[in-house]
Amino acid sequence: MFYRKNLSVWERGMRLGGAVLMGVCAAWYADTAAGWAFSFLGLIAAATAMIGFCPMCAMAGRKRSVRRK
Repeated sequence: MFYRKNLSVWERGMRLGGAVLMGVCAAWYADTAAGWAFSFLGLIAAATAMIGFCPMCAMAGRKRSVRRK
């Protein structure tokens, strides 16, 4: 593995939900510049949600928070 996951489970779920909403918007605005933008951003959000790693969060130095009991 070349990376460490920096997204928590709840954030991955929120990103995946946002990706689904962006896919709906892409279908709504099909064949327009907005539709292409929604589909591109939705694919990126879905990919980061599935992998659990966000390159922009890593560049900012963010680490995954671990809940301690």
